[in-house]
Amino acid sequence: MTVLAHHSDTVTRDALAVLQPGFVGTTAPDWLLRRVGEGLTSVGLFGRNIASPEQLAALTAQLRAEREDVLVAIDEEGGDVTRLEVRDGSSFPGNLALGAVDDTALTRDVAHELGRRLAACGVNLNWAPSADVNSDPGNPVIGVRSFGASPQLAARHTAAYVTGLQSAGVAACTKHFPGHGDTNVDSHHALPRIDVDLDTLAERELVPFRAAIEADTKAVMSAHILVPALDPTRPATLSPRILTGLLRKELGYEGLIVTDGMEMNAIAGTYGIERGSVLAIAAGADAICVGGGLADEATVLRLRDALVAAVREGTLPEERLADAAARVRTLAAWTRRSRAEAAPGAPQEGSAPGIGLVAARRAVVVAGTPVPVARPYVATLAPQVNIAVGDETPWGVAAELAALVPDTAGQVYPEGAAAADVLAAAGDRTIVVVVRDAHRHAWMAQAVADLISARPDTVVVEMGVPGSAPAGAYHVATHGASRVCGRAAAEVVAGV
Repeated sequence: MTVLAHHSDTVTRDALAVLQPGFVGTTAPDWLLRRVGEGLTSVGLFGRNIASPEQLAALTAQLRAEREDVLVAIDEEGGDVTRLEVRDGSSFPGNLALGAVDDTALTRDVAHELGRRLAACGVNLNWAPSADVNSDPGNPVIGVRSFGASPQLAARHTAAYVTGLQSAGVAACTKHFPGHGDTNVDSHHALPRIDVDLDTLAERELVPFRAAIEADTKAVMSAHILVPALDPTRPATLSPRILTGLLRKELGYEGLIVTDGMEMNAIAGTYGIERGSVLAIAAGADAICVGGGLADEATVLRLRDALVAAVREGTLPEERLADAAARVRTLAAWTRRSRAEAAPGAPQEGSAPGIGLVAARRAVVVAGTPVPVARPYVATLAPQVNIAVGDETPWGVAAELAALVPDTAGQVYPEGAAAADVLAAAGDRTIVVVVRDAHRHAWMAQAVADLISARPDTVVVEMGVPGSAPAGAYHVATHGASRVCGRAAAEVVAGV
């Protein structure tokens, strides 16, 4: 009886160990601390959990008081996807800007500084970088989160990013395996299908992941995508052929395999999160990411109990769950050692000029002739933002330009706005129209064309993927919409 009880306790601890749940609030709730004490080894943080570097450091200290080697994970890509600076915008440009500069030493330095700031706050696992090759310019979910459309460019910068981040004692989690670039569907909403043949997959999608593995990435995140050439029935996150066959056996990857968020509709809407989690672990995943949308104790208990029940019923081999839990604990041990070795300094103020602003300035590409902007009117044409980015993070050039040119006016125009609205409000001011992925939004492209037709001196600032030919008297491409990208663009527009 005692042996059985011990066995049951081991399985339960292992089931808790493979979960990476979220929670609500800026301090750790009692239920979370209790579960960490019972074996929960990872916790995921989101923008809602972060108010300041000091508060974040206190929160992670709370967690470490329960378990010294707890994995504290965050989705901090820099650029458009930030959690550390969710209310102000990131101090770092994102991947597309770094790819546009194409200086791997710069990418490594940016990733190291980002990792240093995370480590100083007690975060030791970053769900980044995105190694996806953005081969479909219409991609609604990757875009500027990719280093670019070239597999070789994405590969060298993925490796540099992994090296830089991990040199600061923070584990990298390279995503979204086996490559989320060639799709025009957002997996937050539905299950994307990637129709590529095996040769294309090997020569394009897998190239950056091979580079990440060679750079010793400590974790890889699976994508909720269907790749019929590899598995015609199951998405990558739930596919033994993709996670065990391809990633483990063919590519020789030994580190932690983490799922993308299980409450995303690609999984939750087709399998449900309990069954999905069991299938993911059985397929070869080691850690279940959940908490972006479902962030309560009930979710943790549901998933724990589903995994324990699957072991008891024989649908999930006990050895597979134990192996997954062991990989989680191995990474936790690595982060504890690395934290001691890296000894990061105090967090810097996010607004202080540094490597992020240097990189953002280098990423700006201009076309045309500079236009004097003594009295600019900034018209920001705002598309609906994808869920990974979040709509709470500010973007644009208006605030940054106003700091440089005092008599700056403007407003944000929602989807469907027309040039006539901007012209009426701008009067005789110089128009600076700010867009994001104009090539993907017909209304936006039309508004820009009409503005240029009516006012040829219009300045265009593209803060997304520059998928259209440069237009306007002066065209500024930032390759991302983080705060420092806005600052860099404002400097160029203001001529400073």
